[in-house]
Amino acid sequence: MAEVIASIDIAAPPEQVWAVALDPGRLHDWVTIHRHLGRHDGGPAREGFEMTQVLSLRGAPFKVHWRLERCEEPRVAEWRGRGPAGSRAETEYRLEPIDTGTRFSYRNEFHPPLGLLGRVAHHAVAGHIPEVQAVRSLERLRAICERASC
Repeated sequence: MAEVIASIDIAAPPEQVWAVALDPGRLHDWVTIHRHLGRHDGGPAREGFEMTQVLSLRGAPFKVHWRLERCEEPRVAEWRGRGPAGSRAETEYRLEPIDTGTRFSYRNEFHPPLGLLGRVAHHAVAGHIPEVQAVRSLERLRAICERASC
């Protein structure tokens, strides 16, 4: 298992941050490894919402099918994903109101296939890229939400 944890303070209310972060059509605006949004449910985010996303690490694209398992607007979103070769992912967004706006906390756990061999291979290929990209994505989210036209 590889885990990435990051957080950022955003000078915007939680409802505004939620509206951007949970809109599949806005993923290309802030998620740095996002390449393409495939089939996805219509309407607002809700428990059971599903979408397919193509992501890319080190130039290697891969598809993940996501399901929103927990949705407490505008505070908590927990996604479960299935990727290639039996890989799995869990992504969690937590939005906490603070004096200056919102603290957006992000956690992602990636479970590569093939047990220990898969973990070693994932670390060799991905290295620290997931952490770097998580921070860059959160910085993009902040920039979008802090603009008046969010």
